[in-house]
Amino acid sequence: MKELGYGDKYKYSHDFPGNFVEQQFLPDELKKTGFYKPGNNPAEIKILERLKAWWGKRF
Repeated sequence: MKELGYGDKYKYSHDFPGNFVEQQFLPDELKKTGFYKPGNNPAEIKILERLKAWWGKRF
């Protein structure tokens, strides 16, 4: 698979500060699809804060 170019642009998250690096895994047709929306409770508000810190304007 490697000889076909799979994974060429992959960034290993643990090599970056905070173990996070922005990258796109989904096809372009799905990249703006929301799969999770945190609820309005203390635990999920913390998750939302973390998502905003990682993704900024995307979340």
